Amino acid sequence: MKYLIRQRVFSFRDSFTIKNEFGEDCFNVYGKIFSFGNKLYLTDLQGRELYYIEQRLFRFLPEYTIYQNGAPVATIKRNFTLFRPSFDISSVYGNYNIDGNLFAYDFSIFKNGSPVAIISKKWFSFSDTYGVSVDDNEDAAFILALVIVLDQIYHDGDK
Repeated sequence: MKYLIRQRVFSFRDSFTIKNEFGEDCFNVYGKIFSFGNKLYLTDLQGRELYYIEQRLFRFLPEYTIYQNGAPVATIKRNFTLFRPSFDISSVYGNYNIDGNLFAYDFSIFKNGSPVAIISKKWFSFSDTYGVSVDDNEDAAFILALVIVLDQIYHDGDK
């Protein structure tokens, strides 16, 4: 399934709408105002929390934890690399790796070495906009939570 994530430009907090390839709303993402570190919620259209994303503070390299129903389900850690972004994700769903290009606009997500998602950020967009293609066998909401983490790390200051 393909998704489009578009961040709302004139918002006091991080706010995303996620649509499917047919232009239908699927998920919402919003962040807490006035918090230390990034704290975001991925919800369904009825406002039910699917995943909670929290930045771990005081780390040399960015690190985030994703929670589901109050329990940690994944830890995202950036690897030390000079040119290309790389992340390791330990999760209850398996081991994932994210590799990106030099400018952090295109990423591939691998699960146990096999590709499961492709992410592309639009270059000339007024708001942050991502196209995400997710393998049908994956939990799309979880993969989209990973994409939100990438945006927080690389493009949150662009707004």
